[in-house]
Amino acid sequence: MPFYHKLGQIPHKRHTQFRKADGGLYREELMGLEGFSSLQSILYHHFLPPRVLRVADLGSAKPEYADFGPIRHRAFRTSGLASGGDPLNARIALLGNNDVTLGVSVADRSMDYFYRNAQAYETWYVHEGMGVLRSVFGNLAYRPGDYIVIPFGVTWQMIIDQPSRFFTIENPSQIEPPKRYRNAYGQLLEHAPYCERDIRLPEKLETQTERGEFEVRVKVRDRLSQHILDHHPLDVVGWDGYLYPWIFNIEDFEPITGRVHQPPPVHQTFDGHNFVVCSFVPRLFDYHPEAIPAPYNHSNVNSDEVIYYAEGNFMSRKGIDRADISLHPYGLPHGPQPGMTEASIGKKETAELAVMVDTFHPLQLTKQALELEKPEYMDTWLEGDGE
Repeated sequence: MPFYHKLGQIPHKRHTQFRKADGGLYREELMGLEGFSSLQSILYHHFLPPRVLRVADLGSAKPEYADFGPIRHRAFRTSGLASGGDPLNARIALLGNNDVTLGVSVADRSMDYFYRNAQAYETWYVHEGMGVLRSVFGNLAYRPGDYIVIPFGVTWQMIIDQPSRFFTIENPSQIEPPKRYRNAYGQLLEHAPYCERDIRLPEKLETQTERGEFEVRVKVRDRLSQHILDHHPLDVVGWDGYLYPWIFNIEDFEPITGRVHQPPPVHQTFDGHNFVVCSFVPRLFDYHPEAIPAPYNHSNVNSDEVIYYAEGNFMSRKGIDRADISLHPYGLPHGPQPGMTEASIGKKETAELAVMVDTFHPLQLTKQALELEKPEYMDTWLEGDGE
């Protein structure tokens, strides 16, 4: 997030001596994006950051894509996925391109290692469950509805307090509020659907000075490397800056409504390179006397649309269940299925909760996505005579 935060102990001036009680120096690390010209933070470690006992190759981390086949609307059932271990081991990539990878994870146990994604931001939308994100920047407790945003290069570990279901977004670019929501200084403006008060920052800095062997898995160049340290990775005594993990809860998104149906950009929550993230939340419907609350049919000529359905009944959809994912690729119009437009007339509000990702380059399907596909979804537009 583009505002300043600090935790723990830091010296008055950066790049100056900062000593431990025994007279030794704390080890300063600058973590920054875009070659010292974007967001950055300075961390102070008990141990030397580059110190690694040994390394090993854990193999490819690149999704395996399948042939997409003819263009058609698709849906995927993820509700039946069994818990598959910790959040990372349980994660399944379903859709992706060079800009973003989308997946799901159903986790029932904590990570017994640490992780650092050095090639991408990660956003974990919490559909179910509770737990804690531990990182070098401090701890963040999560709950249902949270978007957990983790920048490049952060060393972290997920602790599962309750079995957790996630929708995941991984992208080699920053995730941030849309520019139209911010002033020239980065402050969120009055018309934005959320403000800085809604952002949860790391609260408790956990400084560990334990010696021993600790595993850190590093993702970079589409491979996983195993690094074994001789000290605990969470050895930071203090930090300050603009780069750190943070959380925004979808229930803090204030919906924008109007007399007639509003276009999807009013639901935009975050911006990435060549994609956007939107939040559909409980809200009042349109209030023009002749309003049609259901969306109009539309062709997103340069955009693939993905929706993760979390809670409630999506007013414009048939054939969709809780935790399903729909994909409406460009090249084909989409809109409400037969009867849904008429059924929406006169309704005053909706309790739906969903996350939408619109991408500006075509998405590919993984082999795992094909195994979860609901092949009947495309036929849900064939009911009736088509008028």
